[in-house]
Amino acid sequence: MPTKNNNQAFDISMSLEFTAKMIFWRGPAPFYFVPIPAEESAAIKDISTMVTYGWGVIPVTVRIGKTTFKTSLFPKDDLYLVPIKVAVRKAEDIDDDDEVTLQLEIG
Repeated sequence: MPTKNNNQAFDISMSLEFTAKMIFWRGPAPFYFVPIPAEESAAIKDISTMVTYGWGVIPVTVRIGKTTFKTSLFPKDDLYLVPIKVAVRKAEDIDDDDEVTLQLEIG
């Protein structure tokens, strides 16, 4: 939830942890994503206008296993997708359809 600091500005931050199956999306270029479950996606949507940098994209810090990286969430069909970089998939030995536990930090 947003909190006010002494300067009357809002400090928006959110921490989430969830497990979901990695999916492969074949577009113009192939990508791997982990969809954020509906309940967590709804919570993110509640603060999205305060944390997006445009087009609904939200910057986050993600931790999978021992690997931490920065990326941006993409809105799709009332959910958000976390793109999983090749280097992260290799470092954590993640393949198609694997269940993945993510820790997200927004803000």
